[in-house]
Amino acid sequence: MEPYEEFRRILDTHPAGAPHSSAIDEILRLLFTEDEIRIAIHMSFRLKTAEEIARNASVTQEEAMQRLDSMTEKTVIFCHTTEKGKRYSLVPTAPGLCERSVTKFKGTPLHERLRSLWQQYRNDGMIVSLCGEPTPLMRTIPVESTLTNKTHILPYESVSKLIRNSGTIAVFDCACRVTEQRCNAPVETCFNFGAMAEFLIEKSVARRVTPDEALAILDRTEKAGLIHCGNNAADKATVICNCCSCCCLYLQGLVEFKKPHALATSSYLAFAIEDRCTGCGICYNGRCQVKAMTSRDSKAHVLTEKCIGCGLCASACPKGAIELRKRDVSPDVPASFMDLGLQVVKEKGKAEAFMEVMLK
Repeated sequence: MEPYEEFRRILDTHPAGAPHSSAIDEILRLLFTEDEIRIAIHMSFRLKTAEEIARNASVTQEEAMQRLDSMTEKTVIFCHTTEKGKRYSLVPTAPGLCERSVTKFKGTPLHERLRSLWQQYRNDGMIVSLCGEPTPLMRTIPVESTLTNKTHILPYESVSKLIRNSGTIAVFDCACRVTEQRCNAPVETCFNFGAMAEFLIEKSVARRVTPDEALAILDRTEKAGLIHCGNNAADKATVICNCCSCCCLYLQGLVEFKKPHALATSSYLAFAIEDRCTGCGICYNGRCQVKAMTSRDSKAHVLTEKCIGCGLCASACPKGAIELRKRDVSPDVPASFMDLGLQVVKEKGKAEAFMEVMLK
């Protein structure tokens, strides 16, 4: 099999997927040289040593190291350094190759071509692949100031707790807004945490911020009308994005592509208090990203079947006429990031193929 197609099929076993398209074929050829791709097809989403990869690829360790270092510098793979040395793994299409490439190559002739190709790939199947299964990869995190009963907030529902318990924090440009360029919302709004954050900071793809700085950025994004979203797992945050429906992969999947499972709702639902509402229209004239707010008899009205419980309407209401209240039935949240991934690949019928990649 042609190595670039073989590599795409490896990426496609991941929960994020990598459906066939002329766009992804050209993207991979721009990001990986022929020598690099012949090493990459022997890698996994599991961290491995250069010695293991060299053995699997039937090349010398010196040659493997040369290719791995080159790919690491471009951030098209992940490198984690421990006391025992360096370990390498593949990264998925998103969040991963898309974000790294449009950020790493910013200011170069390659950037505009990659941006155009990722834009094409969204429509070629990337959004459907990310958003087409019953278990969403990402979930809505409500604006914390709109949650009134603080004692009943679960740890994964509190964005401040997620931030303060996350270790290293890296902020970088939103690849969705860089790619789509449909709005004037803030761009430096996406976060990675832990070892991945350290890696992106080291490679100048992201910058290090403190928890207080991160929370200040989140406050600005809320004021700009962006929805807080994180990975759909209860144990920890690996990513937090601040999203708009005109550019975000997952919100586009929900609003434009009509994929009902594109983004998990929060455990909350907006509730309009009619006798407080003055009919100012702030909540439904552009504030709601998913068109769940409307007007009925000149008062705010919530279309509950569309509401994802982000809290943007409540935080903007000058009269306190909208509240977030607990849903009767809260959405299930996978216990861990690993549980999330395994659940999604099972739903996609790719569990066996994914495990083969992980174990090779």
